[in-house]
Amino acid sequence: MAHFPNNFGFTGTLRPLRLQGDIHDVEVEGEIPACLDGAFHRVHPDNQFPPMFEDDQFFNGDGMVSMFRVKNGKVDFRQRYAQTDKWLLENRAGRALFGQYRNHLTDDPSVAGKIRGTANTNVMVHAGKLYAMKEDSPCLLMDPNTLETFGYTDFGGRQQSQTFCAHPKIDPATGNMCAFSYMSQGPLTYDMSYMEISPSGELLYEIPFMNKYLCMMHDFGVTEDYVVFAVMPLITSLERLEKRMPYFGFDPALPTWLAVLPRREGATAADMRWFKAPTNCFVGHVMNAFNDGTKVHFDMPVAAKNSFPFFPDVTGAPFDPVGGLAYLTRWTVDMGSNSEDLHSIEKMTFLADEFPRIDERYATRPYRHGWMLVLDGDKPYEGPGGPFIGVINSLAHIDLATGETQTWWPGPQCGIQEPCFIPRSADAPEGEGYVVALVDNHVTNYSELCFFDAQHVNEGPIGRAKLPVRIRQGLHGNWSTAAQLGAAA
Repeated sequence: MAHFPNNFGFTGTLRPLRLQGDIHDVEVEGEIPACLDGAFHRVHPDNQFPPMFEDDQFFNGDGMVSMFRVKNGKVDFRQRYAQTDKWLLENRAGRALFGQYRNHLTDDPSVAGKIRGTANTNVMVHAGKLYAMKEDSPCLLMDPNTLETFGYTDFGGRQQSQTFCAHPKIDPATGNMCAFSYMSQGPLTYDMSYMEISPSGELLYEIPFMNKYLCMMHDFGVTEDYVVFAVMPLITSLERLEKRMPYFGFDPALPTWLAVLPRREGATAADMRWFKAPTNCFVGHVMNAFNDGTKVHFDMPVAAKNSFPFFPDVTGAPFDPVGGLAYLTRWTVDMGSNSEDLHSIEKMTFLADEFPRIDERYATRPYRHGWMLVLDGDKPYEGPGGPFIGVINSLAHIDLATGETQTWWPGPQCGIQEPCFIPRSADAPEGEGYVVALVDNHVTNYSELCFFDAQHVNEGPIGRAKLPVRIRQGLHGNWSTAAQLGAAA
């Protein structure tokens, strides 16, 4: 008999959904652009069974993948669990066997040495497969049309790392998937690597290197000539696992670094440059990166203090909700200089924001348009609360050429999940197209996939695909074209 913990990670807006199924021809309000033909895949953590520990993390849920297939103004919905090794073992046992978030010391002895990954962080179509990713484990492959699970891949034995990142980038010039790994040689190892996967799914090369300290490495940036890693002290250790503390803790006494590696086959760890930020800070998801010669620009939300209350400071200091607000910031370094300092720091907006996205056709290169979620604590909230809920409440578009920013607020009962840009056509100018985002009503318990004119998000949705349930808070997702789905079929 299932009994989930009575805490904010499993109640209210974060109550588990655990629902697999299909809805053909979802109810639509307004108009879904008839030119759109493809699918929006996204994923959220959703425990198959109650966790072994009452204080477990929301992030430890099994990956539940949602697909919205869009064609001729119509939307079909499909949702399935990513059937990881963990999911399969627990499904057979009828109960949870893997313990606390990323803590293998808490697992049932029957699953010792098994892959613990949940595939719950990001999904992306590449080389005819849906890559389902969680950064502490290999990449899981699924069918992007049926959501059938194929299993983990090591790319034909070519991948030396044991893990695969949750935020790969597609180089629009080559079609290569650019990815990385951390804790590459097993839990609590400093090892990392950078790798590129061809459009046909072949791992082309892998460059190993070592990190400064043992920490979360969630996202990164790729330019035409360089790979960029922000290294912040959201640290872990064997001692934390033995004491069954939260897996990560933020250390405000350690420096934050920017590491830049030349992006070429044959590069080595000796080619990497390390640049120290002037102060300790918290760095978030990456909007984009690009280089102008030896000058490398790296855009991401940056907060003065820890942004994660669920991974508290190692000092025991209480969470600072104001210091934890992040603002889109550009860090620039010069690979041609001998300095170890950042060349410049430019705050690009006065809106607290996270989950930044771009027109992915401009990844790795100079760009103008970005979309992000705004954390506006001044807006009223009437829902039951929970992490990420109530303050991630507005969608924004920023024009980096003019500085103009537009926002849209869905109202006091709602939160918004990560947006995704879809070009109007393959050759449309940058930023010309649509943005999709799930808008969740935490009072009525319904979710709507909302479609916005990307240049006028302040005008609100032009169409809504209205689900008869509320989809649990997700992490990341991506759009794939009909051609990509056809190649998979």
